[in-house]
Amino acid sequence: MAKAYVEYRFSIHPKSPWEEILLAELQELPFESFLETENGFNAYVSLDDHKENFLESIDLLHSNEVEVRFTTSEIAPENWNAKWESNFHPIFVGDTCVIRAEFHEKHGKLYEVIINPKMSFGTGHHPTTHMMMEFVLEETLVDKTILDMGCGTGILGILASKKGALQVNAIDNDPWCVENSIENAQTNNCKNFLAKRADSLKTNNSTYDFIFANINRNILLEQVASYADGLIVGGSLFLSGFYKDDVEVLRESCQNLNLTLVSIKERESWCALKFIK
Repeated sequence: MAKAYVEYRFSIHPKSPWEEILLAELQELPFESFLETENGFNAYVSLDDHKENFLESIDLLHSNEVEVRFTTSEIAPENWNAKWESNFHPIFVGDTCVIRAEFHEKHGKLYEVIINPKMSFGTGHHPTTHMMMEFVLEETLVDKTILDMGCGTGILGILASKKGALQVNAIDNDPWCVENSIENAQTNNCKNFLAKRADSLKTNNSTYDFIFANINRNILLEQVASYADGLIVGGSLFLSGFYKDDVEVLRESCQNLNLTLVSIKERESWCALKFIK
């Protein structure tokens, strides 16, 4: 069943460096997505996870060094389409890929990924999704097995399928994301895409050639051992959903699991990492 959401609209003055600090504090709460705006950003939390005095733990709201204002509104599931359609513009990743909705015209790119996000998040607008899409485009995925962990709209797995992957498995703990991923895979004619609901990867076998996990720092640190276990020797793990300051702790955690850092991407203070097992 689709979920209702609460939208927080934050305005921050001055934006630097306070916007990044506020985002870091808010990531400790169960917000599912953030959307940059001209004066700050919007943050979205499931109505089921929302409570009275939801922001009481956010220290920056009480600081005298920055002005942070916010308003809230509830978004009913049936209203989400109209909301994102009014703001969703095609996203270009490199010279060969475009992410667009069904109502956008074709752009003649080698990879045209059609995403109808509804109440799921992951359209390529956020820097972390964009960097992970770049990683997918850089890899040779023909006849490879892929895991899209925390799949959201399924955007990473769908692009992997279009690049010739043998099998794409997608996991998310939100049943609406799973439903949306399946719908998007069908829209993109991805017949080798399988999505299921789960909180984590449970495997005792080295199964995947590539694992993509765009989640957040804390969940990645909790689950990275299962990702390492799920990779074949020589397989690649891609992580994003965190800031530059988080790179070292993630690198150390992965190094302890015999994962070697081989590539780093940075975009608007967000980072994405590639490891080899």
